[in-house]
Amino acid sequence: MSETGVKNNNKPDGSRKVIYLMEYPIDLPGGGQMSTRTLCEGIIAGAEEMRDPKRTIWEPIVICPALLTHKAEDYPFRILEYKALENREDALIPRLINFAGRIRHFARLIRQEKPDLIHVSMSESLLTYGFSRLLPGLSKYPFIYTDRGLCYGYRRHTKLLMRAILKKSEGIICTTQYNKNLWAREKLIRSEKRPIKITVIPNTISEVFSRYEEGKRELMRKRFGLSKEDFVVGFAGRISEEKDWGFVPVLVKALKEAGVSFKVALVISVYEKQDTAIAAEIRKGITDSIGGDALIYMQDLSQEEISDYYYMLDVFVMSSMFESFGKAAVEAMSRKCPVVSTSVGGLKEVVGKEENLYTKNDLSRFTDRIKRLSEDKDELERDREFFYQRYLDNYTLKKHIQKHVALYDDIVEGNT
Repeated sequence: MSETGVKNNNKPDGSRKVIYLMEYPIDLPGGGQMSTRTLCEGIIAGAEEMRDPKRTIWEPIVICPALLTHKAEDYPFRILEYKALENREDALIPRLINFAGRIRHFARLIRQEKPDLIHVSMSESLLTYGFSRLLPGLSKYPFIYTDRGLCYGYRRHTKLLMRAILKKSEGIICTTQYNKNLWAREKLIRSEKRPIKITVIPNTISEVFSRYEEGKRELMRKRFGLSKEDFVVGFAGRISEEKDWGFVPVLVKALKEAGVSFKVALVISVYEKQDTAIAAEIRKGITDSIGGDALIYMQDLSQEEISDYYYMLDVFVMSSMFESFGKAAVEAMSRKCPVVSTSVGGLKEVVGKEENLYTKNDLSRFTDRIKRLSEDKDELERDREFFYQRYLDNYTLKKHIQKHVALYDDIVEGNT
């Protein structure tokens, strides 16, 4: 029996269960969902390759709202769905209904599965699980939390609740050293008077990004009618407040006024009803500056399609006002695409190149860098190689999976 009171659920084949709790469907495009999916797929693939009987084989199980466009059987790992309303930030009643429903669904499914470890991947799911643990029999399960935000980015009451819940955890995973340092200042101490362990495991991207295909850039540019001389600036992501999509037309206009000759390739993922109107407004802001012929627009791409998208770009731009990591930056790096981004949060650590960071109160740094890359082909090529090597050194899927499995093993072995 472990310290937490959970029986060892090892099956004859040596496997253990890890449950991932989520408040969004795992097939919704977004950093947290995609990273969790990739992690689960990697654990499954690693288990199939593993031949050492002394090593633990983990069975990943995802608990999330009903899938949007896929079926649970489309995935190589188990998905347990529950009913939920749209998680709208500005609609209090649906949010409260969702919260109460998640408490009930989390409790029911955790009791059903009896996991060896619970991995909470999103902040709202952490709050939900914290309340679920007050129900009979649920406090015995060990859990860890991946903070995909930034420690200072939570509202005061949210932070107080998170602190209380995390004091009962087995540890926190941060995607950057920057965020780890922030959490270290919180000095979270368990009842045993030992500090909560904080581990840095950088975010990762889908398996489809793992191999770079020579010649794919030329094919993608030909598909969209781009010449060798066309300089393509890319923006991509789902509609969310922290991405500051309203600033993208401002950046496009600034580039135009700086005399840069370019086209824009824009990819947006929509989820809630108001997202469609926001996407239309962004497109209009861009075409007002550069015209409709200079905009390539795509929406709701699959991981395979977004992987191909990055090949056509000369530079990928991020306009985020708040970013704990910046998964899209790593996706671009894997396709030998330079990244120019705002100098915010953990994103500056991921980008790792001062010349490619800008602030919104000084757009000259942004326009000067893009202009240089558009006019100096040698500098552009150096940037391409720099970012690709940075991806290989820090953000590959294999390293990501190995670190998670090692942490899971340490937690379970420490509690037996």
